[in-house]
Amino acid sequence: MRVCNSLKASFAATVLAAALAVSAAPAQADTPRPTIVLVHGAFADATSWDGVAAALRTDGYRVVVPDNPLRGPANDAAAIEKSLADIDGPVVLAGHSYGGAVITNVHDADVKAMVYIAAFAPQQGEPIAIAMDPLRFPGSQLQPPALALTPSSSGVDGYVAADSFNSVFAQDVSPATAANMIAHQHSIALTALLEPSGPASWTTTPTWYLVSSADRVIAPAAERFFAQRMGAHTAEVDASHASLVSRPDVVAAFIEQAAR
Repeated sequence: MRVCNSLKASFAATVLAAALAVSAAPAQADTPRPTIVLVHGAFADATSWDGVAAALRTDGYRVVVPDNPLRGPANDAAAIEKSLADIDGPVVLAGHSYGGAVITNVHDADVKAMVYIAAFAPQQGEPIAIAMDPLRFPGSQLQPPALALTPSSSGVDGYVAADSFNSVFAQDVSPATAANMIAHQHSIALTALLEPSGPASWTTTPTWYLVSSADRVIAPAAERFFAQRMGAHTAEVDASHASLVSRPDVVAAFIEQAAR
């Protein structure tokens, strides 16, 4: 009799587990994959994300790579928010370099995670020029003559001089790849580096940070500081500032961690 009751109890437990599994399946299937939005930084354009975007799309993600005007965090964040308005469902927002300052100023309820790739992550009221803090975080080689100036509609723009680009911005890519990056280089308004950041979205959104340990633009120590200050999930890659070009596989895999 006891054996019979035991068998009945075991059968009932099995049926219950199966029912729960079946009832859970539709909810799992209805959960949409996030769209991944990639925001490029200064001295680049959307093509800098080509390798990463290709890897993400191969893994089944929808990827959007909007243009970043490089005029200032508030202006550029507004441009990105317009792109997000056309996307249905959850979003993972990733920014490289100056693009990190831009996504920090983006506020959209659909953004469920933010990923910083060798990027600035200013707090409210903090300009990029102060966040970079060469006295506390020495090591950046992005200074004249590597950082060159040119007149623009915004007053003065900065760009990386062609003869310094490969060695300062992307020392781990081939000269041919560097030449292609130079051809796609977009200058940034110097006023963008002095503009105080608005309320930081990373204070209310889960964050991930991938440090480039061989960065010659933003000192790796500064990147680690940004990551720690945000409480971000943090990893490091042995790469230049342009890790998204030199190590697109690693960068894509890191972004997928946030997407999952």
